[in-house]
Amino acid sequence: MTPPLLLAAGVTLAALAVPAAAEPLPDLPRLGLSQADASVIGISSGGYMATQLAVAWPERFAGLAVLGAGPWSCAQGTLRRALGQCMTTRLGPPDLGELAQRLAGYRELDRVGSAEALAELRAFVWHGEADDTVAPALGAALAEQLSGWLAEPEVQLRFVESEGVGHGWPIGHRASPPPAIELGDCRQGGGTHLLNCGLEIADEAMGWLHGGAENGEGSGELIPFDQGDFAAKGLDDSGYLFVPADCHEGGCELTVALHGCAMGAEQIGETFVRYSGLNEWAATNGRVVLYPQAESSLANPQGCWDWWGFAESTWQLDPLHDSRDGTQIRALMAMMERLQEAPTPR
Repeated sequence: MTPPLLLAAGVTLAALAVPAAAEPLPDLPRLGLSQADASVIGISSGGYMATQLAVAWPERFAGLAVLGAGPWSCAQGTLRRALGQCMTTRLGPPDLGELAQRLAGYRELDRVGSAEALAELRAFVWHGEADDTVAPALGAALAEQLSGWLAEPEVQLRFVESEGVGHGWPIGHRASPPPAIELGDCRQGGGTHLLNCGLEIADEAMGWLHGGAENGEGSGELIPFDQGDFAAKGLDDSGYLFVPADCHEGGCELTVALHGCAMGAEQIGETFVRYSGLNEWAATNGRVVLYPQAESSLANPQGCWDWWGFAESTWQLDPLHDSRDGTQIRALMAMMERLQEAPTPR
């Protein structure tokens, strides 16, 4: 079985009961969100996908946060490389020069954004030093890769390694999950891959990308929605959206939060979208959080985001999953565009 390449985040302040299975979910709404200062955050497979999004469309993102993942396009379209060079490094470390050539080739074909737009990105990279799922050296490789892209990496990039922390999403004690939810300790992810470390990684990442307050008053609602309008191989039928109380009338900014393998609602229900600390930060700072959901399949048994090419056509020798032509990237960008459209007049 493919080893799990996991995780990502979420918590909400106002619980919204999920409709019964037979009741149709609402469509993703048009909220008139700002196109400025958008960000994407993800962990493990979601971290790899977050970087793919930001490289494909740097004009559309101001911030990128990656937890427990390696450099852009590390797998280069092969599962063997994904497992042997982008989780472990038993096949050797990823060759950043080779990846730079891949990026240059994509840029010539307009399959990624411009170097100038990418250079303006603000980035946060985190890795647990005790991570035995994705080697910590891979997080360092991503930080090195980003340093070569950014205009002023000493100002735009923050790279954090946490001693004694394994593969997962560290949370503090600001919002305690119910006892029935299995938290991992700092080294092991448990059933949810939320690590009970006393570290609010959501605050650190979002604060670095956007500034704002860590704690404060705020409310909002977590809304399940039908992903059917954005159907793509590997996407689940439904996703989630967290909307602060003041963001229904437009103007707020958007963050896309991407879970990792075995972290989708299919596997752990709403734990991912409720208990990472992202929603609390978003409610305090007036930011909408989009939680798209991936699903499991024979080709993708852990329900990962596509960072090695499984969602592309089986006949493609060089899948374009890490480019603007990637099936999942197109779907995720369409969700962003929907949220940024003006609300439909009533």
